[in-house]
Amino acid sequence: MAADPIIERILRARVYEVARESPLESAPALSARFGERVWLKREDLQPVFSFKLRGAHNKLAALRPEELRRGVIAASAGNHAQGVALAAARLGAAATIVMPRTTPSIKVGAVAALGAEVVLHGDGYDDALAEATRLQAARALAPIHPFDDPDVIAGQGTIAVEILRQHPDPIDAIFVPVGGGGLLAGVLSYVKFLRPETQVVAVEPDDAACLAAALEAGRPVPLDRVGLFVDGAAVRQVGDEPFRLVAGRVDGVVRVGIDEVCAAIQDLFEDTRVLAEPAGALAVAGMKRWLEEKGEGQGRSLVAIQSGANINFHRLRHISERAELGERREAILAVTIPERPGSFRELCATLRDWNVTEFNYRLADPNEAHVFVGLQLGDQTRASVAGRLEAAGYPVVDMTDNEMALLHTRFMVGGRAPDLAGERLLRFEFPERPGALSRFLDLMDPRWNLSLFHYRNHGAAVGRVLAGIQVPADEDASFLGYLAELGYPWIEETGNPAYQLFLR
Repeated sequence: MAADPIIERILRARVYEVARESPLESAPALSARFGERVWLKREDLQPVFSFKLRGAHNKLAALRPEELRRGVIAASAGNHAQGVALAAARLGAAATIVMPRTTPSIKVGAVAALGAEVVLHGDGYDDALAEATRLQAARALAPIHPFDDPDVIAGQGTIAVEILRQHPDPIDAIFVPVGGGGLLAGVLSYVKFLRPETQVVAVEPDDAACLAAALEAGRPVPLDRVGLFVDGAAVRQVGDEPFRLVAGRVDGVVRVGIDEVCAAIQDLFEDTRVLAEPAGALAVAGMKRWLEEKGEGQGRSLVAIQSGANINFHRLRHISERAELGERREAILAVTIPERPGSFRELCATLRDWNVTEFNYRLADPNEAHVFVGLQLGDQTRASVAGRLEAAGYPVVDMTDNEMALLHTRFMVGGRAPDLAGERLLRFEFPERPGALSRFLDLMDPRWNLSLFHYRNHGAAVGRVLAGIQVPADEDASFLGYLAELGYPWIEETGNPAYQLFLR
């Protein structure tokens, strides 16, 4: 059977004028954890920190001289934009890049620094593409599509050429992140041509799974809505040419959620000390889900394409918060306890076998209190933790998969309370070690009521705690003695206007 023309395009692709042959590195931590031989194709080490410059340069190199003189235009969420901008600079062409307004600032700044004209338009890739199409016609510019073009696909396919040369032994599966499908089409075409026994598995965000939708419909179809967290793969419809090359040949499509992507970013950091962007961690997230379904510990050779590292620094807070959930290592529970002195201590005694990562509580009802609790699970399951609490008489609602609770409610627990006689508000620094909370509670006079408590583990040496304690006015000396015996650094915030305005 004659080879698809895409193979010749891949072998003739001009990419190394701007790209480097990225290393295929062992991932020792992931390998040991899953009992497999895991390899990472480090496309995050390219000059623009993603694979996209391969296809972009190959496309520009194929343009006629007069097209280059008129200039080029592209729509992109960031990585393709940087590839086009760098390739255009190397080839002496003017580049206009239309990017969604939601594009991380690090990518916008990088494109501008490469000399391209940046136009911010719309909230997603499709809006940017529509504007790029309008500008292309108005200015007679050459379009550089991020994925639906044979030359772009061929440029991305050079990754597969490198993988198979770098790993001459059998490979059981290669995991490829999918946005519009250009990378998948190039990699799959070459791998199936040379090593058809190697599985090629596509990985998509579950809120932007345009390839899965196309395979189910038998043709590319638009999604009604696209999530933007994995911005490098936030595409509404897979490309026609990628779909032609992929349909009926891809060995599987794995869909992963935001928390799984965040956990994969952490995995990659632990193995490489590099922070992948969400799309860059997709393949590892998909590999982990695939292993969960297929079974671990079989010593297979698995390759995941680490496709990019253009991450906005300010997203790291959110990613860190969600990584534990993605690994199913943390449970977030709403627990109801009686509203009486000592009940919080009793709850903590019930939870003594778990590491508490978060407590949020504010007195609001004279009969019962709702406590927002985060727990590290270890070898336990969420169901077993909830079961133990319920067996102890505490009503429990599992909030671990409740997006609103995770994004908002956890930081808004409580609010203003009715007049609380003698309430004093203090900020503490707890030593971040087991028993620190128990000491705080055990030394407290049982007649004093804990009326507010907020704590979140941030991985630092100390835990920052905000606590409200109702202390009768004539017991100030006893209270100061308690604080001295406790020995934790503290600052009184009872007079803080934030407390007076929002919590009092």
